[in-house]
Amino acid sequence: MVPASFWEHEPVRRALAERHLGRVVRAYRFHPYHGRAALPQTVVAGWLGITQAQLSRVENGPPLVHLDRLTHWAQLLRIPPRFLWFSLPARLTKNAEHDPVPVKEAGPAETPARTDANLAASTQGGGTTDRRQFHALAALAGIAATGSLDLLAAPHNTVRAIGMEQVRAVGSLVDEFRRTDAAVGANRLCGLAIRVHAQLSEWAAKATSSRDVGEALQVTLADLAIETAWLTIDANRRPEARAYLNEAITRARFTDDPRMEVRAFACLALLTCRNRPGEALHAAEAALRSSAGWGTPRLVTLPHLRTARTYATLNDMSGFHRAMSRAQREFERGAREDDMPFLHFVTAQEIKGIEGLAYLALGRPERAADAFRTITENPSRALRRNHIYYSVQLADAACRQGNLDEAAWTAMNLLPELGQVSSGRVSLHLAQLRSSLGQPQRATAATRQFVEAYDQAVHA
Repeated sequence: MVPASFWEHEPVRRALAERHLGRVVRAYRFHPYHGRAALPQTVVAGWLGITQAQLSRVENGPPLVHLDRLTHWAQLLRIPPRFLWFSLPARLTKNAEHDPVPVKEAGPAETPARTDANLAASTQGGGTTDRRQFHALAALAGIAATGSLDLLAAPHNTVRAIGMEQVRAVGSLVDEFRRTDAAVGANRLCGLAIRVHAQLSEWAAKATSSRDVGEALQVTLADLAIETAWLTIDANRRPEARAYLNEAITRARFTDDPRMEVRAFACLALLTCRNRPGEALHAAEAALRSSAGWGTPRLVTLPHLRTARTYATLNDMSGFHRAMSRAQREFERGAREDDMPFLHFVTAQEIKGIEGLAYLALGRPERAADAFRTITENPSRALRRNHIYYSVQLADAACRQGNLDEAAWTAMNLLPELGQVSSGRVSLHLAQLRSSLGQPQRATAATRQFVEAYDQAVHA
Protein backbone atom coordinates (compact mmCIF):
# COMPACT_ATOMS: atom_id res chain seq x y z
CA MET A 1 0.00 0.00 0.00
CA VAL A 2 1.32 3.42 -0.94
CA PRO A 3 0.39 6.63 0.92
CA ALA A 4 -2.38 8.88 -0.41
CA SER A 5 0.20 11.54 -1.31
CA PHE A 6 1.80 9.06 -3.73
CA TRP A 7 -0.80 9.89 -6.40
CA GLU A 8 -0.17 13.64 -6.08
CA HIS A 9 3.39 13.32 -7.37
CA GLU A 10 3.65 15.45 -10.51
CA PRO A 11 4.79 12.74 -12.99
CA VAL A 12 2.00 10.45 -11.77
CA ARG A 13 -0.61 13.23 -11.98
CA ARG A 14 0.56 14.15 -15.48
CA ALA A 15 0.38 10.55 -16.70
CA LEU A 16 -3.11 10.17 -15.24
CA ALA A 17 -4.21 13.43 -16.88
CA GLU A 18 -2.91 12.11 -20.21
CA ARG A 19 -5.08 9.00 -19.77
CA HIS A 20 -2.14 6.78 -20.61
CA LEU A 21 -1.93 3.84 -18.19
CA GLY A 22 1.46 2.78 -19.57
CA ARG A 23 2.92 6.14 -18.56
CA VAL A 24 1.18 5.82 -15.20
CA VAL A 25 2.97 2.51 -14.67
CA ARG A 26 6.29 4.10 -15.60
CA ALA A 27 5.70 7.04 -13.23
CA TYR A 28 4.71 4.51 -10.56
CA ARG A 29 7.99 2.62 -11.02
CA PHE A 30 10.13 5.77 -10.82
CA HIS A 31 8.30 7.33 -7.85
CA PRO A 32 10.68 8.53 -5.07
CA TYR A 33 8.62 6.50 -2.58
CA HIS A 34 10.44 3.38 -3.80
CA GLY A 35 13.88 4.85 -3.05
CA ARG A 36 16.68 5.99 -5.30
CA ALA A 37 16.38 3.04 -7.70
CA ALA A 38 13.23 2.60 -9.76
CA LEU A 39 11.24 -0.60 -9.49
CA PRO A 40 12.56 -2.87 -12.28
CA GLN A 41 10.31 -3.51 -15.26
CA THR A 42 10.65 -7.24 -14.66
CA VAL A 43 9.16 -6.91 -11.18
CA VAL A 44 6.18 -4.76 -12.17
CA ALA A 45 5.61 -6.87 -15.29
CA GLY A 46 5.31 -9.88 -12.98
CA TRP A 47 2.65 -8.07 -10.95
CA LEU A 48 0.70 -7.34 -14.12
CA GLY A 49 1.06 -10.84 -15.56
CA ILE A 50 3.04 -9.83 -18.66
CA THR A 51 6.67 -9.97 -19.81
CA GLN A 52 9.24 -7.23 -19.37
CA ALA A 53 9.26 -6.63 -23.15
CA GLN A 54 5.47 -6.30 -23.18
CA LEU A 55 5.57 -3.78 -20.34
CA SER A 56 8.21 -1.75 -22.17
CA ARG A 57 5.91 -1.55 -25.21
CA VAL A 58 2.96 -0.58 -23.01
CA GLU A 59 4.95 2.20 -21.31
CA ASN A 60 6.29 3.65 -24.56
CA GLY A 61 3.50 2.83 -27.01
CA PRO A 62 -0.04 4.13 -27.59
CA PRO A 63 -2.54 4.27 -24.71
CA LEU A 64 -4.37 1.10 -23.71
CA VAL A 65 -8.03 1.10 -24.67
CA HIS A 66 -9.31 -2.28 -23.49
CA LEU A 67 -11.46 -1.66 -20.41
CA ASP A 68 -10.86 -5.10 -18.88
CA ARG A 69 -7.10 -4.58 -18.84
CA LEU A 70 -7.44 -0.99 -17.64
CA THR A 71 -9.62 -2.01 -14.69
CA HIS A 72 -7.49 -5.03 -13.80
CA TRP A 73 -4.24 -3.04 -13.75
CA ALA A 74 -5.83 -0.14 -11.90
CA GLN A 75 -6.90 -2.62 -9.24
CA LEU A 76 -3.44 -4.23 -9.02
CA LEU A 77 -1.78 -0.82 -8.59
CA ARG A 78 -4.51 0.31 -6.17
CA ILE A 79 -5.09 3.55 -8.07
CA PRO A 80 -7.84 5.51 -6.26
CA PRO A 81 -10.96 5.66 -8.48
CA ARG A 82 -11.12 9.46 -8.32
CA PHE A 83 -7.96 9.68 -10.42
CA LEU A 84 -9.20 7.37 -13.18
CA TRP A 85 -10.78 8.35 -16.50
CA PHE A 86 -12.90 5.18 -16.58
CA SER A 87 -15.27 3.60 -14.07
CA LEU A 88 -14.37 0.61 -11.96
CA PRO A 89 -17.00 -2.02 -11.13
CA ALA A 90 -18.77 -1.25 -7.87
CA ARG A 91 -16.99 -4.05 -6.01
CA LEU A 92 -13.55 -2.75 -6.95
CA THR A 93 -14.50 0.83 -6.17
CA LYS A 94 -15.59 -0.17 -2.69
CA ASN A 95 -12.32 -2.01 -2.04
CA ALA A 96 -10.21 0.85 -3.35
CA GLU A 97 -11.99 3.49 -1.28
CA HIS A 98 -11.61 1.51 1.95
CA ASP A 99 -7.91 0.73 2.07
CA PRO A 100 -6.76 -0.43 5.54
CA VAL A 101 -4.92 2.13 7.64
CA PRO A 102 -1.11 2.38 7.48
CA VAL A 103 0.94 0.70 10.16
CA LYS A 104 2.08 3.98 11.69
CA GLU A 105 -1.40 4.54 13.11
CA ALA A 106 -1.05 1.50 15.34
CA GLY A 107 0.61 2.07 18.70
CA PRO A 108 3.74 0.02 19.24
CA ALA A 109 2.72 -1.24 22.64
CA GLU A 110 -0.67 -2.55 21.60
CA THR A 111 0.26 -4.07 18.24
CA PRO A 112 1.65 -7.46 19.34
CA ALA A 113 -1.26 -8.28 21.63
CA ARG A 114 -3.91 -7.24 19.12
CA THR A 115 -2.08 -9.03 16.35
CA ASP A 116 -1.94 -12.33 18.22
CA ALA A 117 -5.63 -12.10 19.10
CA ASN A 118 -6.63 -11.40 15.53
CA LEU A 119 -4.37 -14.14 14.22
CA ALA A 120 -5.94 -16.69 16.52
CA ALA A 121 -9.39 -15.69 15.35
CA SER A 122 -8.45 -15.63 11.68
CA THR A 123 -7.20 -19.22 11.72
CA GLN A 124 -10.22 -20.69 13.44
CA GLY A 125 -12.85 -20.18 10.81
CA GLY A 126 -13.87 -18.60 7.57
CA GLY A 127 -16.87 -16.38 8.19
CA THR A 128 -17.33 -12.67 7.62
CA THR A 129 -16.03 -11.81 11.07
CA ASP A 130 -12.82 -13.79 10.48
CA ARG A 131 -12.24 -12.02 7.19
CA ARG A 132 -12.66 -8.63 8.86
CA GLN A 133 -10.29 -9.66 11.62
CA PHE A 134 -7.71 -10.83 9.12
CA HIS A 135 -7.90 -7.55 7.20
CA ALA A 136 -7.55 -5.62 10.46
CA LEU A 137 -4.51 -7.73 11.30
CA ALA A 138 -3.01 -7.10 7.88
CA ALA A 139 -3.55 -3.37 8.33
CA LEU A 140 -1.70 -3.40 11.63
CA ALA A 141 1.19 -5.23 10.04
CA GLY A 142 1.20 -3.01 6.97
CA ILE A 143 0.35 -5.90 4.63
CA ALA A 144 -2.74 -4.83 2.74
CA ALA A 145 -1.83 -3.88 -0.81
CA THR A 146 -2.45 -7.23 -2.49
CA GLY A 147 -5.49 -9.19 -3.51
CA SER A 148 -4.13 -12.27 -1.76
CA LEU A 149 -5.78 -11.50 1.58
CA ASP A 150 -9.01 -13.08 0.39
CA LEU A 151 -7.13 -16.35 -0.03
CA LEU A 152 -5.92 -16.17 3.56
CA ALA A 153 -8.96 -15.01 5.48
CA ALA A 154 -11.04 -18.14 4.93
CA PRO A 155 -8.90 -21.26 4.47
CA HIS A 156 -11.75 -23.74 4.08
CA ASN A 157 -13.34 -21.62 1.34
CA THR A 158 -10.21 -21.05 -0.73
CA VAL A 159 -10.15 -22.29 -4.30
CA ARG A 160 -9.18 -25.92 -4.88
CA ALA A 161 -7.79 -25.35 -8.37
CA ILE A 162 -4.82 -22.99 -8.38
CA GLY A 163 -4.26 -20.69 -11.34
CA MET A 164 -1.47 -18.26 -12.14
CA GLU A 165 -3.59 -15.43 -10.72
CA GLN A 166 -3.42 -16.98 -7.24
CA VAL A 167 0.33 -17.55 -7.58
CA ARG A 168 0.85 -13.89 -8.48
CA ALA A 169 -1.29 -12.85 -5.53
CA VAL A 170 0.89 -14.85 -3.15
CA GLY A 171 4.00 -13.38 -4.76
CA SER A 172 2.65 -9.88 -4.25
CA LEU A 173 2.04 -10.69 -0.59
CA VAL A 174 5.68 -11.74 -0.18
CA ASP A 175 6.76 -8.46 -1.79
CA GLU A 176 4.64 -6.56 0.74
CA PHE A 177 6.18 -8.48 3.63
CA ARG A 178 9.59 -7.53 2.29
CA ARG A 179 8.79 -3.85 1.84
CA THR A 180 7.06 -3.47 5.20
CA ASP A 181 9.84 -5.33 7.02
CA ALA A 182 12.45 -2.91 5.67
CA ALA A 183 10.45 0.01 7.05
CA VAL A 184 9.17 -1.26 10.41
CA GLY A 185 11.16 -4.36 11.38
CA ALA A 186 10.13 -7.96 11.89
CA ASN A 187 8.45 -8.03 15.29
CA ARG A 188 5.06 -6.98 13.92
CA LEU A 189 5.31 -9.30 10.94
CA CYS A 190 6.94 -12.49 12.16
CA GLY A 191 3.90 -14.17 13.71
CA LEU A 192 1.75 -13.21 10.75
CA ALA A 193 4.29 -14.59 8.25
CA ILE A 194 4.54 -17.89 10.13
CA ARG A 195 0.77 -18.39 10.06
CA VAL A 196 0.45 -17.26 6.45
CA HIS A 197 3.20 -19.69 5.47
CA ALA A 198 1.50 -22.58 7.26
CA GLN A 199 -1.89 -21.76 5.77
CA LEU A 200 -0.68 -21.34 2.21
CA SER A 201 1.48 -24.46 2.37
CA GLU A 202 -1.52 -26.50 3.48
CA TRP A 203 -3.70 -24.95 0.78
CA ALA A 204 -1.11 -25.62 -1.93
CA ALA A 205 -0.71 -29.25 -0.83
CA LYS A 206 -4.45 -29.91 -1.20
CA ALA A 207 -5.24 -27.88 -4.31
CA THR A 208 -4.73 -28.94 -7.92
CA SER A 209 -2.88 -27.08 -10.65
CA SER A 210 -1.25 -27.46 -14.03
CA ARG A 211 2.43 -28.36 -14.23
CA ASP A 212 3.51 -24.79 -15.08
CA VAL A 213 1.38 -23.28 -12.32
CA GLY A 214 2.61 -25.90 -9.85
CA GLU A 215 6.25 -25.05 -10.54
CA ALA A 216 5.56 -21.33 -10.23
CA LEU A 217 3.79 -21.96 -6.93
CA GLN A 218 6.75 -23.97 -5.60
CA VAL A 219 9.08 -21.06 -6.38
CA THR A 220 6.73 -18.55 -4.75
CA LEU A 221 6.37 -20.68 -1.62
CA ALA A 222 10.17 -20.98 -1.47
CA ASP A 223 10.34 -17.17 -1.56
CA LEU A 224 7.76 -17.00 1.25
CA ALA A 225 9.70 -19.55 3.32
CA ILE A 226 12.94 -17.55 2.98
CA GLU A 227 11.19 -14.32 3.88
CA THR A 228 9.64 -16.02 6.92
CA ALA A 229 13.09 -17.31 7.93
CA TRP A 230 14.54 -13.81 7.68
CA LEU A 231 11.72 -12.37 9.78
CA THR A 232 12.38 -14.92 12.52
CA ILE A 233 16.06 -13.89 12.47
CA ASP A 234 15.29 -10.18 12.76
CA ALA A 235 12.67 -10.84 15.44
CA ASN A 236 15.39 -12.68 17.41
CA ARG A 237 13.65 -16.05 17.00
CA ARG A 238 16.62 -17.59 15.23
CA PRO A 239 16.04 -21.29 16.11
CA GLU A 240 12.84 -21.23 14.03
CA ALA A 241 14.57 -20.10 10.85
CA ARG A 242 16.40 -23.27 9.79
CA ALA A 243 13.29 -25.31 9.00
CA TYR A 244 12.03 -22.61 6.62
CA LEU A 245 15.40 -22.44 4.86
CA ASN A 246 15.58 -26.22 4.49
CA GLU A 247 12.11 -26.14 2.97
CA ALA A 248 13.09 -23.34 0.58
CA ILE A 249 16.16 -25.23 -0.64
CA THR A 250 14.03 -28.32 -1.24
CA ARG A 251 11.37 -26.39 -3.18
CA ALA A 252 14.07 -24.62 -5.21
CA ARG A 253 15.60 -27.94 -6.18
CA PHE A 254 12.22 -29.44 -7.03
CA THR A 255 11.84 -26.75 -9.69
CA ASP A 256 15.54 -26.37 -10.56
CA ASP A 257 15.41 -22.69 -9.62
CA PRO A 258 18.92 -21.47 -8.76
CA ARG A 259 17.66 -17.98 -7.82
CA MET A 260 15.84 -19.22 -4.75
CA GLU A 261 18.64 -21.64 -3.94
CA VAL A 262 21.17 -18.78 -3.87
CA ARG A 263 18.93 -16.68 -1.67
CA ALA A 264 18.24 -19.57 0.74
CA PHE A 265 21.94 -20.48 1.10
CA ALA A 266 22.87 -16.82 1.63
CA CYS A 267 20.28 -16.56 4.40
CA LEU A 268 21.54 -19.83 5.91
CA ALA A 269 25.06 -18.37 5.98
CA LEU A 270 23.70 -15.36 7.87
CA LEU A 271 21.85 -17.61 10.32
CA THR A 272 24.85 -19.82 11.13
CA CYS A 273 27.67 -17.24 10.97
CA ARG A 274 27.84 -16.61 14.70
CA ASN A 275 27.56 -20.12 16.18
CA ARG A 276 28.47 -22.40 13.24
CA PRO A 277 30.94 -20.45 11.11
CA GLY A 278 32.17 -23.56 9.29
CA GLU A 279 28.65 -24.29 8.12
CA ALA A 280 28.18 -20.64 7.20
CA LEU A 281 31.21 -20.81 4.88
CA HIS A 282 29.81 -23.94 3.21
CA ALA A 283 26.44 -22.24 2.74
CA ALA A 284 28.02 -19.12 1.21
CA GLU A 285 30.15 -21.26 -1.11
CA ALA A 286 27.03 -23.18 -2.17
CA ALA A 287 25.35 -19.87 -2.99
CA LEU A 288 28.33 -18.84 -5.11
CA ARG A 289 28.30 -22.17 -6.98
CA SER A 290 24.59 -21.85 -7.66
CA SER A 291 25.04 -18.31 -9.02
CA ALA A 292 28.05 -19.12 -11.21
CA GLY A 293 27.68 -18.06 -14.83
CA TRP A 294 24.35 -16.27 -14.58
CA GLY A 295 24.11 -14.35 -11.30
CA THR A 296 23.82 -10.57 -11.49
CA PRO A 297 26.54 -8.52 -9.75
CA ARG A 298 24.25 -7.64 -6.84
CA LEU A 299 23.30 -11.29 -6.34
CA VAL A 300 26.93 -12.45 -6.37
CA THR A 301 27.88 -9.64 -4.00
CA LEU A 302 25.66 -11.08 -1.29
CA PRO A 303 27.39 -14.47 -0.68
CA HIS A 304 30.78 -12.73 -0.80
CA LEU A 305 29.56 -10.44 2.00
CA ARG A 306 28.37 -13.46 3.97
CA THR A 307 31.80 -15.08 3.46
CA ALA A 308 33.60 -11.93 4.59
CA ARG A 309 31.65 -11.66 7.81
CA THR A 310 32.16 -15.35 8.56
CA TYR A 311 35.93 -15.09 8.09
CA ALA A 312 35.89 -12.19 10.56
CA THR A 313 34.02 -14.37 13.05
CA LEU A 314 36.82 -16.93 12.61
CA ASN A 315 39.35 -14.12 13.24
CA ASP A 316 40.79 -14.67 9.75
CA MET A 317 41.81 -11.15 8.69
CA SER A 318 43.23 -12.15 5.30
CA GLY A 319 40.15 -14.21 4.43
CA PHE A 320 37.95 -11.28 5.41
CA HIS A 321 39.88 -8.86 3.18
CA ARG A 322 39.79 -11.25 0.19
CA ALA A 323 36.04 -11.76 0.44
CA MET A 324 35.33 -8.05 0.96
CA SER A 325 37.44 -7.17 -2.08
CA ARG A 326 35.46 -9.64 -4.20
CA ALA A 327 32.18 -8.27 -2.87
CA GLN A 328 33.25 -4.71 -3.65
CA ARG A 329 34.35 -5.62 -7.20
CA GLU A 330 31.02 -7.32 -7.93
CA PHE A 331 29.03 -4.45 -6.44
CA GLU A 332 30.87 -1.89 -8.54
CA ARG A 333 29.70 -3.66 -11.69
CA GLY A 334 26.35 -2.03 -10.99
CA ALA A 335 22.69 -2.90 -10.59
CA ARG A 336 20.75 -4.71 -13.31
CA GLU A 337 17.12 -4.45 -14.31
CA ASP A 338 16.72 -8.19 -13.74
CA ASP A 339 17.98 -8.06 -10.13
CA MET A 340 15.67 -9.99 -7.83
CA PRO A 341 13.45 -7.76 -5.63
CA PHE A 342 14.95 -8.97 -2.36
CA LEU A 343 18.33 -7.51 -3.37
CA HIS A 344 17.07 -3.98 -2.71
CA PHE A 345 19.08 -3.95 0.54
CA VAL A 346 22.43 -4.75 -1.15
CA THR A 347 23.68 -1.17 -1.24
CA ALA A 348 26.93 0.67 -0.59
CA GLN A 349 25.64 1.26 2.93
CA GLU A 350 25.08 -2.46 3.48
CA ILE A 351 28.66 -3.18 2.38
CA LYS A 352 29.88 -0.63 4.94
CA GLY A 353 27.62 -2.22 7.54
CA ILE A 354 29.05 -5.70 6.98
CA GLU A 355 32.54 -4.20 7.07
CA GLY A 356 31.72 -2.61 10.43
CA LEU A 357 30.31 -5.85 11.87
CA ALA A 358 33.40 -7.70 10.68
CA TYR A 359 35.74 -5.20 12.34
CA LEU A 360 33.79 -5.54 15.59
CA ALA A 361 34.27 -9.32 15.41
CA LEU A 362 37.99 -8.78 14.69
CA GLY A 363 38.37 -6.54 17.76
CA ARG A 364 38.86 -3.31 15.79
CA PRO A 365 36.11 -1.04 17.17
CA GLU A 366 37.71 2.14 15.81
CA ARG A 367 37.53 0.80 12.23
CA ALA A 368 34.00 -0.46 12.89
CA ALA A 369 32.86 2.95 14.15
CA ASP A 370 34.20 4.64 11.01
CA ALA A 371 32.21 2.24 8.83
CA PHE A 372 29.00 2.68 10.82
CA ARG A 373 29.29 6.48 10.77
CA THR A 374 29.25 6.35 6.98
CA ILE A 375 25.82 4.74 7.21
CA THR A 376 24.35 6.94 9.91
CA GLU A 377 25.41 10.10 8.06
CA ASN A 378 23.45 9.00 4.96
CA PRO A 379 20.20 7.43 6.23
CA SER A 380 17.97 5.50 3.84
CA ARG A 381 14.23 6.13 4.09
CA ALA A 382 13.41 2.80 2.45
CA LEU A 383 15.72 0.81 4.78
CA ARG A 384 14.87 2.44 8.07
CA ARG A 385 15.28 -0.68 10.16
CA ASN A 386 18.79 -1.30 8.80
CA HIS A 387 19.75 2.31 9.53
CA ILE A 388 18.65 1.90 13.15
CA TYR A 389 20.41 -1.47 13.44
CA TYR A 390 23.72 -0.03 12.28
CA SER A 391 23.26 3.03 14.49
CA VAL A 392 23.05 0.71 17.50
CA GLN A 393 26.21 -0.98 16.26
CA LEU A 394 27.89 2.45 16.10
CA ALA A 395 26.97 3.02 19.75
CA ASP A 396 28.41 -0.41 20.60
CA ALA A 397 31.65 0.34 18.72
CA ALA A 398 31.98 3.70 20.49
CA CYS A 399 31.40 2.00 23.84
CA ARG A 400 34.12 -0.57 23.13
CA GLN A 401 36.50 2.27 22.26
CA GLY A 402 35.77 3.94 25.59
CA ASN A 403 33.84 6.83 23.97
CA LEU A 404 31.04 6.45 26.50
CA ASP A 405 29.36 9.79 25.88
CA GLU A 406 29.21 9.21 22.11
CA ALA A 407 27.79 5.76 22.72
CA ALA A 408 25.14 7.11 25.10
CA TRP A 409 24.06 10.01 22.86
CA THR A 410 23.96 7.79 19.75
CA ALA A 411 21.80 5.20 21.51
CA MET A 412 19.53 7.78 23.14
CA ASN A 413 18.79 9.42 19.79
CA LEU A 414 17.43 6.07 18.60
CA LEU A 415 14.87 5.61 21.37
CA PRO A 416 12.11 7.70 19.69
CA GLU A 417 12.46 5.54 16.55
CA LEU A 418 11.55 2.39 18.44
CA GLY A 419 7.89 3.37 18.46
CA GLN A 420 7.79 2.91 14.69
CA VAL A 421 10.43 0.25 14.09
CA SER A 422 10.37 -2.98 16.08
CA SER A 423 13.21 -5.44 15.54
CA GLY A 424 14.19 -8.11 18.01
CA ARG A 425 17.84 -7.80 16.98
CA VAL A 426 17.79 -4.05 17.63
CA SER A 427 16.04 -4.50 20.98
CA LEU A 428 18.59 -7.11 22.08
CA HIS A 429 21.58 -4.94 21.16
CA LEU A 430 20.06 -1.91 22.89
CA ALA A 431 19.43 -3.93 26.04
CA GLN A 432 23.04 -5.13 26.01
CA LEU A 433 24.26 -1.57 25.53
CA ARG A 434 22.10 -0.36 28.40
CA SER A 435 23.61 -3.07 30.62
CA SER A 436 27.13 -2.07 29.62
CA LEU A 437 26.64 1.70 29.98
CA GLY A 438 24.71 1.23 33.22
CA GLN A 439 27.73 -0.14 35.09
CA PRO A 440 28.71 2.15 37.98
CA GLN A 441 32.30 2.59 36.78
CA ARG A 442 30.97 3.95 33.47
CA ALA A 443 28.66 6.54 34.96
CA THR A 444 28.74 9.96 33.29
CA ALA A 445 26.01 12.53 32.84
CA ALA A 446 25.35 11.18 29.33
CA THR A 447 25.28 7.51 30.29
CA ARG A 448 22.98 8.18 33.26
CA GLN A 449 20.62 10.13 30.99
CA PHE A 450 20.57 7.29 28.44
CA VAL A 451 19.93 4.62 31.07
CA GLU A 452 17.05 6.65 32.53
CA ALA A 453 15.54 7.34 29.09
CA TYR A 454 15.93 3.69 28.04
CA ASP A 455 14.26 2.37 31.22
CA GLN A 456 11.37 4.81 30.79
CA ALA A 457 10.91 3.81 27.12
CA VAL A 458 10.95 0.08 27.90
CA HIS A 459 8.57 0.25 30.85
CA ALA A 460 6.22 2.88 29.42
